[in-house]
Amino acid sequence: MSRSKSKRPRPSAPEAPSTAPQAPLSGATSVPEAPASSALPEPASSNPLPLETSAPPGPAAVKGPHPVWSAVRLWLSAYRVEVVLFLVAFAVLSSFSSQRFLRQSAAPHFIYQAQSWLDGRLDVDPQVLPNLEDWACVRLVEGQKVRCEGRPLRTDRWFVSFPSFPAVVMLPFVALHGYQFNDTSFGVFVGALAVALFYSLLRFLAQEGETERNRADNVVLSLVLAFGTLFFYCAIRGEVWFSAQVMGVALTCLYVRNAVKARRPLLAGLFFSMAVLTRTPLVFAGLFFVLEALCPGPDRLAQLKALPTAWKPALRKLGLFGLGAGPLALLAAAYNVYRFGKPGEFGHSYFFNNRVNADIDRFGLFNLEYLSRNLQAAFFKLPQVSLSPPRLSYDPHGLTLLLTLPLLVFLLVPRTRPRLHWPLWLTVAACALPGLVYQNTGYMQFGFRFSLDYTPYLLLLFAVGGWSLRNRAVVAVLALGVLVNFWGAVAFRGYTEFVRNW
Repeated sequence: MSRSKSKRPRPSAPEAPSTAPQAPLSGATSVPEAPASSALPEPASSNPLPLETSAPPGPAAVKGPHPVWSAVRLWLSAYRVEVVLFLVAFAVLSSFSSQRFLRQSAAPHFIYQAQSWLDGRLDVDPQVLPNLEDWACVRLVEGQKVRCEGRPLRTDRWFVSFPSFPAVVMLPFVALHGYQFNDTSFGVFVGALAVALFYSLLRFLAQEGETERNRADNVVLSLVLAFGTLFFYCAIRGEVWFSAQVMGVALTCLYVRNAVKARRPLLAGLFFSMAVLTRTPLVFAGLFFVLEALCPGPDRLAQLKALPTAWKPALRKLGLFGLGAGPLALLAAAYNVYRFGKPGEFGHSYFFNNRVNADIDRFGLFNLEYLSRNLQAAFFKLPQVSLSPPRLSYDPHGLTLLLTLPLLVFLLVPRTRPRLHWPLWLTVAACALPGLVYQNTGYMQFGFRFSLDYTPYLLLLFAVGGWSLRNRAVVAVLALGVLVNFWGAVAFRGYTEFVRNW
């Protein structure tokens, strides 16, 4: 940004006193007069010289601030809290990321996908793969696409086995840095942005009368997301699994803000499709918009009964939502058909040489057979304590949410149940249930990381639930959550540490 030279402002000529009182402008607020001791001295002459003759020598005109700089200043003034939260979150997350922040993670799948697109191919060159962890391998056998088994063949085709929107976001950066792009520092940046976006969502809900939280409360809840949930350790690692979950939180904030009361259905649909193409379980969060469009409340039952005769407004909102979500959804479906032959297949059924393949072959990706172990990982896994020698450890399959997100206890006994109470709870249930019958607990992890998909909705439930952040029990629970997740940020050792000697 260019700097304009400093110029001395030209003094303005005093105005001649008016003989008739002026009527105040409509809607203007009265400004108290300055005290007599601070009043400016009266001009020596009642007929002051014109401005041109009284101005000091110098340029004929003084330029105002540059329009771009003025716009930036206005934006910073309007969003100063979001900016400060972003900077604080970025500083803390990058500090805890430590050495990781300076280098690419050991699972940079989205970078390799983006570079393949830039190279003009839809699959990934197997000659450049950094590892064989969680890649999808497709083999053509008698005209059918099947999972690769045994030794890889030259005709096998390799793909990222996750939704690809994060690779789309990384495209311009990969275009500049190629395979060397640092996904770890990028994940820290997205994580800090998600914290600022969550505060912006909370502020919006307060302005709309959906919550009674003040600015201080909203700041605290945003910091709880950053450092008092599993978001903390996920945001500092990079790696394909955690990068997607952190970006999913950021996109969830944008989706919910536009979905409230279904006021911006087109934008809600767009951000919804981005979120789903980052984390597929977020497809179930579409229930939130449907509820806001069909029966926003407060008398939802009456609104549902009236739908047969008053369906046009709701249908219009749902149509615009679909219009916003449709383009990316159609592109993703076509891409999945090209890769795996099915519009809804993102690649998990084609994992190459993965420990979960036996379960997938026997029970499929979703089955009640998996419910018991997922419930254990989410609610019943406790820290492991050893006295000889003294040691505190965790199970890499999971850790109870009552420790990683202890605010849950207050959600079960809310002080108030405002308009958004049930839509948020139903959205949490819709997002959580599929993960509980999924073939994988999320291993390796600190805590049940799949819960991060609906953690923003849980925190919003607390925000609308009426519990004061000054309540001693609430303060104690918040402190416990920060302490446990601080432990996770420091102690968790995942794939990066497994393949690298730090």
